[in-house]
Amino acid sequence: MVGSIKFDGVKKDFLTMEGETVNALSGVDLEIEKGSFVCLIGPSGCGKSTMLRLLAGLDTPTEGTIYIDDKKVTRPDYDRGLVFQDPNLFPWLNIYDNIAFGLKVRKLFKDRKNDVGEFIELVGLKGFENSFPHQLSGGMCQRASLARALIGHPQALLLDEPLGALDAFTRMNMQDELLRIKKEKEMTMIMVTHDVDEAVYLADKIVVMTPRPAKIEQIIDVRLSQPRDRNNAEFIRLRSKILQILDFAGKEKEVEYSI
Repeated sequence: MVGSIKFDGVKKDFLTMEGETVNALSGVDLEIEKGSFVCLIGPSGCGKSTMLRLLAGLDTPTEGTIYIDDKKVTRPDYDRGLVFQDPNLFPWLNIYDNIAFGLKVRKLFKDRKNDVGEFIELVGLKGFENSFPHQLSGGMCQRASLARALIGHPQALLLDEPLGALDAFTRMNMQDELLRIKKEKEMTMIMVTHDVDEAVYLADKIVVMTPRPAKIEQIIDVRLSQPRDRNNAEFIRLRSKILQILDFAGKEKEVEYSI
């Protein structure tokens, strides 16, 4: 299991095509305990996905350092799996070959061939190995994407709104699947979401971000036991608290009408 993850004074600037500097992250300090489920929530464009990309090693901070087990993150590594909102499956490969692709690239398929069947079964796709992405629902494709990320045996799974495009019922089922997989594989999960209910349902810790340039507004420990009841009074209280922090709750908007 991956140890502690630490963001130490992390800043990230981007240069636009016009040569202007955009400050995406402004001095983020965050520690994530091993084996925890952390949700990052905040306004669109506030830098949540940027944090995941930096942690994945796909980008580097302008200032500050990210550590995993006291080791500085400088590049992508197989100890971190990344799942995007779009499954990004190869349309010309069936589900089995999509999931096995990473093992084949790393020349590990021969020794770990049995892992493919294990993870297909883990995400509930047994019987669909020979199907192609266009033949499956969005939820099933996202399960395949999840299995593809898990088959490398990452110690931390980074989830960038992986359930955002799913219908409500499929989304709730996939939330339960994530909790089941986390418990079975004992891994750390860090998820970007815009859904407050989803964050309260899944997370041990919720990190609420400010608008860009993003910094951490507040960190909320969720002490509800699993499985969680969405109608529980404490669940509803936490949801209301986060909405208030985000400045969404109790705020009336003036509506303009034109004829």
